[in-house]
Amino acid sequence: MVNTTTAASMSSGGMLPLASLNHISVVCRSVEESLDFYMNVLGFVPIRRPGSFNFNGAWLFNYGIGIHLLQSEDPKSLHDRKTEINPKDNHISFQCESMVAVERRLKELGITYIQRCVEEGGIYVDQIFFHDPDGFMIEICNCDNLPVVPLVDHTFTMTTCKRATTAASQAPPLPTTVAAAGAQCVSSVSKTMQRVGGEEASHISCA
Repeated sequence: MVNTTTAASMSSGGMLPLASLNHISVVCRSVEESLDFYMNVLGFVPIRRPGSFNFNGAWLFNYGIGIHLLQSEDPKSLHDRKTEINPKDNHISFQCESMVAVERRLKELGITYIQRCVEEGGIYVDQIFFHDPDGFMIEICNCDNLPVVPLVDHTFTMTTCKRATTAASQAPPLPTTVAAAGAQCVSSVSKTMQRVGGEEASHISCA
């Protein structure tokens, strides 16, 4: 994790003085169905919700963050439940101690999931993706394997990100030196998104 000294120096540049992630909110077709999922699949615990709210919902907490479930006022107006699991879609990610145990439990529950592997400098991260009852995506990973290395020059970072985004559509291709610079902010997930199956047999979630 980024230490507090680093975070404090970043906030001095005019950014909001934030401390940590507090909660995420999910609009549900059925609070009861989602409550069952977040309790019995992900292990969240229901907590007291302010009685001043005049709409149906539920609050849960675990792993240092909260999940706030909000009952949709018009469930039929929500988009159709997603069936395709796309790792590049919006999601929340949880670190776990055993990918093997997670995969076993998902199979027992009959929950559809996909697996991905990320490799960066000889370090491997295993990922499992699946949907909650409303199609919001959940990731389980051993992402702590990969160290968090802040980039010092944020202006340079933004510039190279823009170059990397447009590089594929440019003709002729960007010079090697520019492309290499842009690659610094391209997620290693995007490079290895299709590495599934026997290619990473040593990682249980990729087998």
